[in-house]
Formats: sequence, C-alpha cells, structure tokens
Amino acid sequence: MSVRLWITLITVFLLGIVVFFGWPQIVQAWGLMDRVNPWILALLLPVQLFSYYSGGEAMFSYLRAKNELKTMSRSMMARISLELNFVNHIFPLPGAGGFSYMGWIMGHHGVSAGRTTMAQIIRIFSQFVSFVMFIMLSVFVLLFDNGVSRVSIFVSTLFVVATILLILFTVYVIGNRRRVISISAWVSRAINGMVRKFTNGKKPEAIMPIKVEKFFLDLHSDYMEIKADKRILIRPLIWSSIGNVLDVGLIMIAFLALGFWVNPAALFVAYGVASFAVIIVSVMPGGSGIYETIMITFLASAGVPADVAIAGTLLARAILLTGTILFGYLFYQLTINKYGKNTKPAKL
Repeated sequence: MSVRLWITLITVFLLGIVVFFGWPQIVQAWGLMDRVNPWILALLLPVQLFSYYSGGEAMFSYLRAKNELKTMSRSMMARISLELNFVNHIFPLPGAGGFSYMGWIMGHHGVSAGRTTMAQIIRIFSQFVSFVMFIMLSVFVLLFDNGVSRVSIFVSTLFVVATILLILFTVYVIGNRRRVISISAWVSRAINGMVRKFTNGKKPEAIMPIKVEKFFLDLHSDYMEIKADKRILIRPLIWSSIGNVLDVGLIMIAFLALGFWVNPAALFVAYGVASFAVIIVSVMPGGSGIYETIMITFLASAGVPADVAIAGTLLARAILLTGTILFGYLFYQLTINKYGKNTKPAKL
C-alpha cells in the first residue's frame, strides 16, 4: 500500500479512538441542548476559528520575520493552523504529532526542520509566557474570592512555577552550543539504541547523528538570533495572548449559553492546569478524560457548583471537539492527498 493510504488508515483509526472516548461527553452534551441559548452558543464557531488562526499566527509571524513563507497566502496559513490543531487532538502525546506534521508540511514550502521546530517552540513559549501572566493576574483576583479553596490557590501557584521552570530549562539547553551538541548525541544514541533493541539489531541506525546534530544546532542558531533581537518575539506574544483569551472565551461562551456566569479568573486557571496536565501525562489522543476531570474538579474547588461545572465543561468540550474534527480533518486529508502519494518518511 502507498504511504498516503497508510497515513489515511492510521488517522481514521485514531480518529475513531477519539470519537469513542469522547462519545459519552457528546451524548451528555446533547442532552443539555434543550437548556442552551442557541444564539450565544453560535458564537463558538467564529471564536473557535479565530482562536485557531491566532495560534497559527504565533508561529507564522516568526517565520515571516525570518523571510520565510514568501509565497504562502494568509488563507493557507489559516488552513494549516486548523490542520495542526486537528493533528494535536487526534494523535497520541499531544504536541509531538504536531511537531512532526508541521516539519513535514513546512518542508514542502522550503522551511528547514530546525527552523520549523523553533517556530513551534516560540509558539509554545509565547503561549506559556502570556498564559503565566494571565494566571498570575487570575490568582491575584482569586485571593479576594472567599469561595475559592486554598488548594486551588496552591495548584495555581504550582502551575506558574512549573511553567517558568520549563521555560528556563529549555533556554538552558538550547542557549549553549556545547550543551546542544551533547543533547543531540544523547538523543541519537537513545533513539538508535531503542530501535536496535526492538529490531534485534537488524536496523543499527534509524537516524543519522550528524543530521540530528545539525537539527539541534539550527535551533541554537535561531535562539542566538532571537536573543540578539528580542523584538522578533513581540508579534508571537501578542497573537498568543489573543489566542489564550479566545480559548478561555470558548469555555465561557458554553457556560453563558447554559445561563451560568463563571468567574473568568477561575476559568483561566482551570483551563491552564488542565491543558498543562494533558501535555505532561496524557498519552490518549485528545487527552480524553483527563482534561474534563481536571477542569470540573478545579472549577468545583473554586466555588462553581458541581452540576454547573460538569454541564459547561462537557458542552464546551463536545462542541469544540466536533468542530476540530469537522474542520481539521477535511483540510488534513486534502493535504495528505496532495503530498502523501510519493512522500517517504523523512530520515534525520
């Protein structure tokens, strides 16, 4: 079978897993529809689309500043943003699939794998930085809310500290050429060692150490350029801030459609903690189960009635998941049909 057909079959299989695990939430959300204000709920569509666009712009604005993507239209960038969101929801280990997919797509537009990865790191970095600022403000607001438990405040503070440490560790690794070379060598040995173990030595080298080193050195080079001209981060930070507000706004719209008002500060913290947990601990596509549990638990601990927390979270999650599948899969499959026919997996 062709590579394109294999990719399609794997995607459909993973999509089925996401729908299977998300089906109980979809069914429960459907049961809430008779309580929903359809005019308010309809706002989810434009807000969701602009949220995807904002997330993409946090990455594409950096690439344009590097004189890349000269022939790519804004509409194509918006389409790729939808595809990226779809891939991150469908494939296990949220984020990892997106890195590989974007490297593959951008390669067809003349952007190196290292620069594409740096663009995605900047997107994640700017999202984290802007979200930390929102979280710090939210925690300050929640301190004056007597209905919020001290445990919620502690979790919020822990989330901020963990995010800052993650950012500092990333900067520490890619900010020094010697460390970058050491890390690249370790990655090569680790991956090739695992492959040799699983193939009983039949495939001694899955990736080429020299190409892995070049990949990491490209990251280091881009980092040094950013360090010399920090203004290049302004646009990604602005777009990330807009995207973070819109993402939380999507959840707020679901609660408002049900006739409930929830403190935006509590939503910011709950969304941040749930999203961070999905990235760190979830291996299921879309973070099925973990995201909803954390959101509901945190909102309930922040003083939101349990039934309200459950109803709003399930409604938002089910509709956004449906939108992601409908919009993302269409463009994703068109891209696979275009580039996947004769494309072989890239060998580092």
